[in-house]
Amino acid sequence: MILPAARRLPYPPGPAAGPLGPPPVLLVGNFLSGALGTRTVGEDLAAALVAAGWPVITTSGQRHRLARLADMVRTVWRRRRDYRVAQVDVYSGPAFIWAEVVCWTLRRAGKPYILTLHGGNLPAFSRRWPGRVGRLLTSAARVTSPSRYLHEQLRAYRADVQLLPNPLDLGAYPYRCREHPAPRLVWLRSFHQIYNPLLAPQLLAQLVDEFPTISLAMVGPDTGDGSLQRVQDGARALGVTAQLHLVGAVTKAQVPAALNRGDIFVNTTNVDNTPISILEALACGLCVVSTNVGGIPHLLTDAQDALLVPPADAPRMAAAVRRILREPGLAARLSAQGRATAEQFDWASILPQWEALLHTVDGLAGPPR
Repeated sequence: MILPAARRLPYPPGPAAGPLGPPPVLLVGNFLSGALGTRTVGEDLAAALVAAGWPVITTSGQRHRLARLADMVRTVWRRRRDYRVAQVDVYSGPAFIWAEVVCWTLRRAGKPYILTLHGGNLPAFSRRWPGRVGRLLTSAARVTSPSRYLHEQLRAYRADVQLLPNPLDLGAYPYRCREHPAPRLVWLRSFHQIYNPLLAPQLLAQLVDEFPTISLAMVGPDTGDGSLQRVQDGARALGVTAQLHLVGAVTKAQVPAALNRGDIFVNTTNVDNTPISILEALACGLCVVSTNVGGIPHLLTDAQDALLVPPADAPRMAAAVRRILREPGLAARLSAQGRATAEQFDWASILPQWEALLHTVDGLAGPPR
């Protein structure tokens, strides 16, 4: 995919590119909002760079995994004269192989690259495959982490990992203080087993007798792993089908409205890093109840900007929701402090750091090959 500012790349090699504008960059990751309705931080970064005048090439928007990998490698090699710096998203599992293959191709093309760490499973993966992780991270010009959690966990493989948080456009998320919240719950993720969406109807069942008007909107695309069907079956078995609303996927522009359908945001995940969905909920002023897994405790402080509970524990999560609805002053405090937390992640402060990093790595680039 070529974003608008990247249609023509008249930048000569070397330092002479500077006076003519930012150097052309290649972003490698999952650009699947058009195919699956799931928008990644990489897509937001591409759009922000283009808006700031950077020529940007992205890959890949292919829906199927092998086709996506092939498109990534093909773009890296065939377009090697059209970009000077690359940024590559790194996940655990099979996706780690994609990063290895892409980075091998970038080295053959003589291009410096930045690696960006993602996913709450990456620390466990690195302990299983320390050699592979170490080799990949040391091969990069720079490595960034969106969370203190991954930053701390992966420093053993690369001491100079740079913390660059996942940002959001704060102006797109209107804030409303939830001083007197209603029992309207919102869940926003992909329907995938690692996010444990089945916990949401289980939570609902814990509260429906006490709060007869309670509702839960579950927003997000179906990944096809059976999680959505398990949620539907579980809701029927628990007798909460009438209180559960399956919204489906929404666009990035529709997220604020989807979140503002409720007053309490529930994050049920078993594995996580720094989910942008939580930041979006905080920005809108929703009271957040989340499992305390992975990078979540590095992002949120229990009883300050959110309530944190153990994973896969419907009674504990229900108790946290109950506190928000019953305890005087708690909801307003969480809502206000949550917005303050979200303000630290605005693009206005994060984008200049990305631009400085890309300029630095561009200084390592040689002439086109």
